Parts: sequence; structure tokens; C-alpha cells
Amino acid sequence: MLTLYYSPNACSVASHIALEDAGAEYEARKVDFGSDQQKSAGYLEINPKARVPALVTPRGVLTETPAMLAFIAQSFPEAKLAPLDDPFAFAEMQSFNSYLCSTVHVAHAHRGRGSRWADDEASFADMRRKVPQTVTACFELIESRMLKGPWVMGDTYTVADPYLFTVAQWLEIDGVDISRFPRVIDHRSRMREMPNVKKAIAEEMAV
Repeated sequence: MLTLYYSPNACSVASHIALEDAGAEYEARKVDFGSDQQKSAGYLEINPKARVPALVTPRGVLTETPAMLAFIAQSFPEAKLAPLDDPFAFAEMQSFNSYLCSTVHVAHAHRGRGSRWADDEASFADMRRKVPQTVTACFELIESRMLKGPWVMGDTYTVADPYLFTVAQWLEIDGVDISRFPRVIDHRSRMREMPNVKKAIAEEMAV
């Protein structure tokens, strides 16, 4: 049995969708950021980073979306959510997911998490002003070079697809002109219509 700790509209959506795609038996537990539940003693025992997602497994707790997505794909090989028999293709998928985690998500976080990088509140406003530019630059690379199409890895759906979908949902609030990214938006639109995506999002919004 797996337990996913999530927050609605956060990057944890990617792992939530992947668990549905895998047909995994799991429980989803909401972490209420509005009441700072992520900083509570109980949650810090699970994830001392005070963030989501966290995935409790029989062997321990996993954090960081790329690691969790790889774990889900490898734990449920029958779902064919990653090129498990091709080390180079698997590494390519991991490279894409790592870029979303280490670069795209960080660029997005400068809009509302300026205190992670500075103490002067005047700096926060400067960070927010920069977000449309930095996130746009990230998606220019994804649109032109990284998204093979129709799925991230080409013709085959993988765990990279729910991750791209999740991050692409933040484009408008980051002030990005989405008309510049027709391939990314087409991917996002197709993902939104998938039953497992609808189920995961509905489950998060219902609690």
C-alpha cells in the first residue's frame, strides 16, 4: 500500500496521475498549506523538507517528483509508463523530468516563494517581474527541442507526460503568452481529457 501526500494544484498532481495510470493501490492524503500543515510536527516526520509530494512506501518515504515517478514506473512495469528496457531512453526521460524539477519549477516558484532566496521584500517583487521571462524561456526550449510529440518521449506515453501537464497548468498564472507554445498546449489539452487525469484532479479538489 502506498500513501501519497499532496496539495491541490501543486507538482504532486503528476505523481497522483501516475499512480492512477499504474493501477496502483494507494491512499491520497491532502496537506493543507493554508493552515501550514506542511510545517506541522506530524508531517515533518514524513517529509522534513516541508513540501509535497511525499510517497510513503513499504520501504520508506520518497520525495522529489522525478524519483517518485521513476519508482512508480519501475514498480508497475506492466503499465508501461517508462522505457524500462532501454537505458538511454530511460535516462532521456529522467533528464526531461529533472529539467522540470530543477529549472522550470524553480523559475515558477520565484513568483510566490521569494523568501527562499532573499530576505528583503523589495527583492520579491523583482523576482515576480522576472517570472514571465524565465518561464517563457524554459518553455521555448521544451516546445522547440524537448517535446518530441505527440507525447514527451514521442509516440509512447510515459510518466514524463503527467509531469509536463502539471507544470504547464501554471503558464497563465506565470504571465506566459501560451499562444507561443502550440505543441505544449495541445499536449495539455489532450492530457486534460484523459480519464485518469480527470479522476486524480477530481479527487484532489473534492477533499
